[in-house]
Amino acid sequence: MNICIVCGARPNFIKVAPLVKAIEREQQEGADVAFSLVYAGNADDPSLEESLFTDLGIERPSVCLDAEADSLNVLAGNVMFKFDQYLAQHPTDVVIVVDDLASTMSAAITAKKRGVRLAHLVAGTRSFDINMPKEINRLVIDGLSDLLFTAGAGSDSNINREGANISKTYMVGNILLDTLRANHSRFQRPQVMDDLGIADGSYLVFTLNRKALIHSRDNLADMLTSLCKAAGDTPVVAPLRGMAAEAVKDLLPADTTHFHIVQPMPYLQFGWLTAHALGIISDSGNVAEEATFNSVPCITLNNYTEHIETVLQGTNVLVGEDPQQLADYTAKMVDGHWKTATLPDRWDGRTAERILHILLER
Repeated sequence: MNICIVCGARPNFIKVAPLVKAIEREQQEGADVAFSLVYAGNADDPSLEESLFTDLGIERPSVCLDAEADSLNVLAGNVMFKFDQYLAQHPTDVVIVVDDLASTMSAAITAKKRGVRLAHLVAGTRSFDINMPKEINRLVIDGLSDLLFTAGAGSDSNINREGANISKTYMVGNILLDTLRANHSRFQRPQVMDDLGIADGSYLVFTLNRKALIHSRDNLADMLTSLCKAAGDTPVVAPLRGMAAEAVKDLLPADTTHFHIVQPMPYLQFGWLTAHALGIISDSGNVAEEATFNSVPCITLNNYTEHIETVLQGTNVLVGEDPQQLADYTAKMVDGHWKTATLPDRWDGRTAERILHILLER
């Protein structure tokens, strides 16, 4: 069996690393299975630092499509054209696409037009906002896929309501937690914590990636003011890059002394940072999932989450882009008043094994 795994952005590699390792173990045991790791972007993408692959214990992608573009529609066309060329030259039995990017959708469409079996990793996530480009991507990918690998019961319900054949749907668990469990003992305390003189468990972590939130400068300024006021003397460590770093630096209250913008961290260092935090404020669903596993309080700067179990069972709360709610929950976080969390079903570190078993059996 020839498996092609397509990644469209840095977080995808963190999710597919356990699957790559599971395939490599099967190969060592003599199984007739091969794989290729394809990246939609450029080989010199600065977000794909060498330490990412060293930390994850996998090789860099064997193929980079170099299909970047400013427009999502142009990007989609570029990915389709270049991935079609790839499939024409490389016999492939199944294409696995990850999450909900424009490049993910494009690879999915191309695979189906080629008659190649398609599997969607982290299927069934929904915001129920059709005006979001990612929501369109999710609907298209799930509608085309022959195999739908979901992370939880909520995602299963979404797919079932839309009329998908139940025989295509497999609740395999949260593959992000496979990576977290495998590397938890390898986490590394960042040097910057010593440089700042910040003790374990005494700080908040702040991350920001969502473009809509970054570009809403007036409201972002209000949110940062609310956060800093509620945090008081509690240090806030913010590993930020690019536009997010520039926006936060410009919009922070002038009298802020405890908010520290630091360089983006390698996977193992960032994992340590969030695992040892007093609390986390983020717009990332992946960060919220890891916070639930680590039993660290988490505030998500969004009105929805792809993994509702982080709210229903985990440590996560949603505040949208509301400065007052952010202030209220940050105050509770700092005071140690937070809900008790439990681990959702199948966050056991065996998701990749289940996926590979299904692929080989089907």
